[in-house]
Amino acid sequence: MNNPVIKIFPLSMPWQTQDPFLFSVYHYDQYPKGNGEMGPAPELLKGRNLGNDFNPYEKWRMYHGQTIPGFPYHPHRGFETVTIVNKGFCDHSDSLGAAGRFGEGDVQWMTAGRGVQHSEMFPLLKDDQDNPLELFQIWLNLPKASKFVEPHFKMLWNEDIPIVTESRAQIKVVSGNYKSTKSIAPAPDSWAADPDNEVVIWNIHVDANSDYVLPAASSSVNRTLYLYDGETIQMGGQTITNNHGIVLDSLKEVNIKTGNKTAHFILLQGKPINEPVAKYGPFVMNTDLEIQQAMEEYRLTQFGGWPWPYPDHVHEKDRGRFALYPDGTLVEK
Repeated sequence: MNNPVIKIFPLSMPWQTQDPFLFSVYHYDQYPKGNGEMGPAPELLKGRNLGNDFNPYEKWRMYHGQTIPGFPYHPHRGFETVTIVNKGFCDHSDSLGAAGRFGEGDVQWMTAGRGVQHSEMFPLLKDDQDNPLELFQIWLNLPKASKFVEPHFKMLWNEDIPIVTESRAQIKVVSGNYKSTKSIAPAPDSWAADPDNEVVIWNIHVDANSDYVLPAASSSVNRTLYLYDGETIQMGGQTITNNHGIVLDSLKEVNIKTGNKTAHFILLQGKPINEPVAKYGPFVMNTDLEIQQAMEEYRLTQFGGWPWPYPDHVHEKDRGRFALYPDGTLVEK
């Protein structure tokens, strides 16, 4: 069998993933002009289920935000998040005192480890034009040996992330190596930090009416390709429409032929951790008992508390892209 396609499935919310990934979510919101205070105009909020606005039939959502879209403070333990912001901006604040504003192609890699609280808000910075947001958040598991490492976050700035151009395709190498092109190192305790685990996160764009060959991996690992924007494509002798995932044989290269629209993909690949997974909301451990212990510790300690004035903290409106790390190091872009 030379067909690299193992399975095709429609994308749900969140996207289905394979070990070592836990899930991935894709947010595309056509946010309106800002109201001067980084939220939408009050009249646009009437009738919305504020605090739990995930209506897929609307052009944009507030998620758990009341006045500014996004996700006010919430805890994580036992895994890591990779947040890719292709359009718009995300304001990060956390219980370590770290903070940042990133977007327009930047990526934040956060290892929750033993526990951290953070908020992810989507400030509407422009008052004279719309504020579209395109964001992916990918949850990557940590093995048992790394569940209690110290929390850490790292910014991968858009200017530094390698982009490979091949004929009529562009490949943004967030994690892993694309042929001879190496990605930026992830957070130090990540499952992706060991190259033997072949963790790959690529954002691939293939022009309309083009052919592209996705190279094979060097070993047998879990590999899933997500077509999140585009029209019909041809792959492995099959016709695949937009908003579908494709489980691939990692040892086979893949010939992709696009239709009349540029096709946009996310590729997630990695060696499986092959450990039991116990999940409850923002906690991912190996057993139910460990989940109960995580919940109890969070109730007692709040994972260090919340040093910011508001649960939905955002930074100054005129602030540029920046990262403030727990040790006080400040990087401004």
